[in-house]
Amino acid sequence: MEQDYEKILVPVDGSKEAEMAFHKAVKVAAMNKGHIDVLTVLDTKQFIGLHGGMLNGDVIYQLSEDAQKYLNELKDEAVKDGFDSDKIAIHVRFGEPKTVIATEFVEEYKNDLIMIGSTGMNAVTRLLVGSVSEYVTRNARTDVIIVRTDVDNKTIK
Repeated sequence: MEQDYEKILVPVDGSKEAEMAFHKAVKVAAMNKGHIDVLTVLDTKQFIGLHGGMLNGDVIYQLSEDAQKYLNELKDEAVKDGFDSDKIAIHVRFGEPKTVIATEFVEEYKNDLIMIGSTGMNAVTRLLVGSVSEYVTRNARTDVIIVRTDVDNKTIK
């Protein structure tokens, strides 16, 4: 049975793996005449400074602005390659990336597919806390595709 995906969520974090997932999602959405939600989740744990205090509002605002700029650049790339700008939306959220991606965002936007890059974390971090892609695969209530190759099926180096 063929599955048509109409609402694809692509979480991005600036890594090569996430950008490959984004480009593949654009291709899948174009084939299915679907919509893409591109999401960056700013981990609220990163707002705690070196001495346990919160970072000031200006720093948090700048992080948010930088994320918005990055997402707009990705959207512009897709539109330049012929993807309909009305079929792509960008989102910046604050929270725990694992839960925002796997449950909260998908429930709110009714995505029927998550396309996420394979982990970009180092081995020690994966061992201690696990990767976001592993968590999403185990906990999402929708289909999840882990992207390990680029659009031309070249593997990540």
